[in-house]
Amino acid sequence: MELVITQVPCAHRPSLLVSACLLGLCTRLDGGHNRNEAVVGLGARFTLVPICPEQLGGLATPRPPAEIQGAPSRGDGRVVVRTRDGLDVSDQFRRGAEGAVTVAHLVGARSAVLKARSPSCGVGETYDGTFSHTLRSGSGSGVAADLLQRAGLDLFTEEHIAAGRRPS
Repeated sequence: MELVITQVPCAHRPSLLVSACLLGLCTRLDGGHNRNEAVVGLGARFTLVPICPEQLGGLATPRPPAEIQGAPSRGDGRVVVRTRDGLDVSDQFRRGAEGAVTVAHLVGARSAVLKARSPSCGVGETYDGTFSHTLRSGSGSGVAADLLQRAGLDLFTEEHIAAGRRPS
């Protein structure tokens, strides 16, 4: 069976994908959230569409910490993501990234505000895979961020919003 995607118009405001944890939904790996008032405030201009790629991919909340191992991006969402215990969760991260792209198409989103440094949502930087809170040198986005960008979305993090950068 083939999935047919039809764009759903969203009232008078453009749709904006947002990492669900930034809106106060308890989707973080520890079951908490990262509510960010500046991001929530974007709801005055946009229809905010919460997503959690890790949940979309089938991972539970709470869940063990996971990081991208090796090369951060190959351009096709096919990276190795492992939990601290060594469990390979790459397929779940890839499925969640593909789900995020599907949601973006369904709601006609052109931009997304994603959680900085997340292995799914990090824009331009993620942790290095050693679980030591060390950022990898050079660039490298999370699995969902990479696929969303390749699908044509403009990407921001909560840190970009705090610094005054805004989606258009």
